[in-house]
Amino acid sequence: MFRSRSILAACAAVFLVAGCGITPRGAALQSEVLRESARSAPSFEVIPVTRANMPLIASWPVTGRENPHGWPGTSNGSNVNVIQTGDKVDIIIWDSQENSLLTSQAEKAAPLTGIEVGANGSVFVPYVGQVFIRGMTPEMARGKIQDELIQIAPSAQVQLSLTQGRANSVELVGGVDAPGTFPMPSRNYKVLGLIADGGGIVPTLRNPRVRLIRSGTTYETSADTLLQNGQRNALLLPGDTVIVQEDKHSFTALGAAGSEDLVYFPKDDLSAMEAVTLMGGLQDYRADPKGVLVLREYPVRHLRSDGSAPSMQQVVFTFDLTSADGLFAARQFRINPQDTVLATESPIPQAQAIFSLFGTAFGLTRQVQTIQN
Repeated sequence: MFRSRSILAACAAVFLVAGCGITPRGAALQSEVLRESARSAPSFEVIPVTRANMPLIASWPVTGRENPHGWPGTSNGSNVNVIQTGDKVDIIIWDSQENSLLTSQAEKAAPLTGIEVGANGSVFVPYVGQVFIRGMTPEMARGKIQDELIQIAPSAQVQLSLTQGRANSVELVGGVDAPGTFPMPSRNYKVLGLIADGGGIVPTLRNPRVRLIRSGTTYETSADTLLQNGQRNALLLPGDTVIVQEDKHSFTALGAAGSEDLVYFPKDDLSAMEAVTLMGGLQDYRADPKGVLVLREYPVRHLRSDGSAPSMQQVVFTFDLTSADGLFAARQFRINPQDTVLATESPIPQAQAIFSLFGTAFGLTRQVQTIQN
């Protein structure tokens, strides 16, 4: 009798669990996530992604990558350098004239070493005074000093060599084998040349990005784009700083997928299909292939009411991966940094679990009847 009551109690418990819908699962159903969209005043916009509307969606502003200044294009500069404030010049004055003011009987050359170009752009030369040479090439500066010396030493000849200071250099920070400060060999010094002089980008960096800081403005591009597109090999200016670092952008993977985690971008352009792969794929018997969602927030300044941009800040893009249209759309849809990719739970396993519970309950009832008989 006691055993019979225990079986009946277990049976009742099974029915209670089934009736309440309490079955274990790790992700929401698509209907649960999108339930609010059916209200008269939803707080988010739902957009089913298809091949037909992909061109429009692709034209919407990119979120998560704040790079308003883009990247400067390439150009060509002079193959020589120019003198700047803070540079140092070595001057040798040759004069074979007897009783020269500049040289002695024994030494026909007068070396002037390590002369720094002052804030006013000039250097001091004995018997001549200040000679302005900033902005000149070393050859032009040599000629200028020699012309000034003609008045006191008509036969004098001048040699000049340049040692560049920080104002005539660029800095390379991180992400390469040998970062540091690099004097500009010429006015035709470009970003890729600087990176090469720094030993090249460290191969272990994930999707390395290159930043160029110039006069307080920051430009950014990916190393892959820089290497593949010669138009991005920007001409450097004195005082530029180039930073190479690993890409920190990521999206959030949630739901019935192989992993739930922050997923870092392995490259700049990442499709929804590739994002699902990076998440470990959709879990068999759990995920709903008709319910892959991408949740995204747009800044208020990007909102439009004419369809050229989203009309609400929060947008849920939905994908049906059971159709060819949905699969092709997922291959074209671009995932942005800070997106959330959610693989929703399939409603079928829930129904299967409930039917299984009913089957268990039916089996227990038959056992009770057998015992009582």
